[in-house]
Amino acid sequence: MLLSLLLVFVTLLGAVWLYLEFSINRIDALPGDYEGRPAAAEGTNWLLVGSDSREGLDEDRMAELSTGDTGGRRTDTIMIAHIPDNDTAPTLLSLPRDSQVPIPGHGTNKINAAFSFGGAPLLAQTVEQATGLRIDHYAEIGFGGFAEVVDAIGGVEMDIPAEMRDSKTGVVIPEGRQTLDGAQALGFVRMRYSESTPRSDLDRIANQRLFIGALAGEIASPATLLNPFDVVPLLGTVPDALTLDTDDHLHHLVALGWAMRGIGDGGVVTTTVPVTSASAEQWDPGKSEALFEALRSDTPVPEDVVME
Repeated sequence: MLLSLLLVFVTLLGAVWLYLEFSINRIDALPGDYEGRPAAAEGTNWLLVGSDSREGLDEDRMAELSTGDTGGRRTDTIMIAHIPDNDTAPTLLSLPRDSQVPIPGHGTNKINAAFSFGGAPLLAQTVEQATGLRIDHYAEIGFGGFAEVVDAIGGVEMDIPAEMRDSKTGVVIPEGRQTLDGAQALGFVRMRYSESTPRSDLDRIANQRLFIGALAGEIASPATLLNPFDVVPLLGTVPDALTLDTDDHLHHLVALGWAMRGIGDGGVVTTTVPVTSASAEQWDPGKSEALFEALRSDTPVPEDVVME
């Protein structure tokens, strides 16, 4: 009886694995070899992108999510997740979307413009040349997909220290411990026109990393994984919500999730590229290079370059 149950479980697990492996959206996201491309160094680097794509959202859903109806596709969130080959702590690094960097073929512009000009491949090349880090894997999620994943697991519990009120979108998140649904979560990670985000984009990307930690913890918790009312909707949502590179597979994604599980409890270094002002347009040359070199060499990130 136990052996039969084990066999059923393994078969079911294998079926779910194959379903996800062949159902997740994939694109040719990473650039091929080009002159001056950074050499592969220590560790593994993921480029994580949250796009402001409204694809698949009707007017009612856009209104519910307070997305506006801006056309085109830009990157609302750009992060590098570095997984070391040794016992150095993993790093989740935010790149402010207003960072002024050279974009191949387009001069110097805000880094998120690279996505508009040439999609994921140009953004990846821009990030590689700006940081000197070779990108190995790519993952992207849009507005609608993000909200659907949060709703699929019944929301994400967060402790909001003070009321957040966005003067531009009208989104209001009250103070206190609460469960954010998809629309509220999207408002939380996008909010920058609020008294609670005086540093604008810098506070917003700090909140994004905080939410990713809470979301990862919620998905990985036994309360979610052992609850079919959470797992089944989640499995149905992820394939449409997530886009990976053509060479990425489910085991790569599992390795990323496992490495990032320590966000929020000190197990993962979370930081923003050091900048010279609150506008987050210019990177601090010395501190940013020290940060990138630590990632290239799998050495601990110096404390004096960590920026919340």
